[in-house]
Amino acid sequence: MSTAVVIVAAGRGTRAGGEIPKQWQMLGNQPVVARTVAAFAGLVERIVLVIHPDDRARAEGLSLGVELVEGGATRDASVRAALEALEGRGIDRVLIHDGARPFVTPAVIGRVLAALEAAPGAAPALPVTDALWRGAGGSVAGTQDRAGLWRAQTPQGFRLDDILAAHRAHPGGAADDVEVARAAGLDVVIVEGDEDNLKITLPGDFARGERLLKGARMDVRVGNGFDVHAFTAGDHVWLCGVKVPHGRGLLGHSDADVGMHALTDAIYGALAEGDIGRHFPPSDPQWKGAESHIFLSHAIGLAAARGYRLANADVTLICERPKIGPHAAAMQARLAEILGVAPDRVSVKATTSERLGFTGREEGIAAIATATLVSA
Repeated sequence: MSTAVVIVAAGRGTRAGGEIPKQWQMLGNQPVVARTVAAFAGLVERIVLVIHPDDRARAEGLSLGVELVEGGATRDASVRAALEALEGRGIDRVLIHDGARPFVTPAVIGRVLAALEAAPGAAPALPVTDALWRGAGGSVAGTQDRAGLWRAQTPQGFRLDDILAAHRAHPGGAADDVEVARAAGLDVVIVEGDEDNLKITLPGDFARGERLLKGARMDVRVGNGFDVHAFTAGDHVWLCGVKVPHGRGLLGHSDADVGMHALTDAIYGALAEGDIGRHFPPSDPQWKGAESHIFLSHAIGLAAARGYRLANADVTLICERPKIGPHAAAMQARLAEILGVAPDRVSVKATTSERLGFTGREEGIAAIATATLVSA
């Protein structure tokens, strides 16, 4: 089944303090909402970010790679706007998540999705374990039995048609989507939440979020890429973003930059995002003759959107000629510029195949690359 997530980020979040809404404030080296979006990347087919009209420039400036929908005056109005935008687009299930919950884990998301296999609705929650008091005038006026009480979290998941119909029928003012669903008679099962699935609400929550970031185990991903291009008529080749004079050119649908293609595939591989062909099909005429920095920029942008930064990259060009040594420093600098890292995080080197194989016969150039991504 096809699944979308609606990330609700249209509120003003004034209780959190700051000059801008809490979801756009920085947490570590990323805005809160960017971390929230990254938590769902690769887990669902479509991400819809609901924004306040005043925040469109902020959202577009982050290049999050999501669909933007402008929200309404209330949370439930914002959710409904996103659900209406999803109708008729082949989406079966929808997760609805708070934009200010950046620490949701794949495990929580997975539990909600698994529960939707058998139920019309599912939501994560934690049992209330503290004693509960009723207060009056600043004093304890009584106690409250905590049996059967839960602390609600998101994402809350539903079948799209069901929850859209429920929102259309609801008068408004619901605390969350479970309330909307239950008003429509939908059963919502509880799945295990996570204590770290923090919703940033008050100024002190940013400090707790920073502690969670420091205490989180670093996620390290490594990907490999390999590419080959045959020689053809020409007077130069493009290698790692540098135009190198040569008696022949390289044959390819784009500019045939074999080194940059291998590195792009290495980054996609680290993200489990396939290869260049998935994102830029060679059957699409718009990419004919395209400069390969477009592909590499997309790959590293996707990594950033998912909360990763490049630790290092290593590219090896395999050919008899042209000689790479005189151009290696320029290649290193150009790749570093595209990737947004210091040159000492990028290695470009070359080797021959000792006159063996197609590279030894100077029929083409091959390249292998490795990229290491770490959680930002």
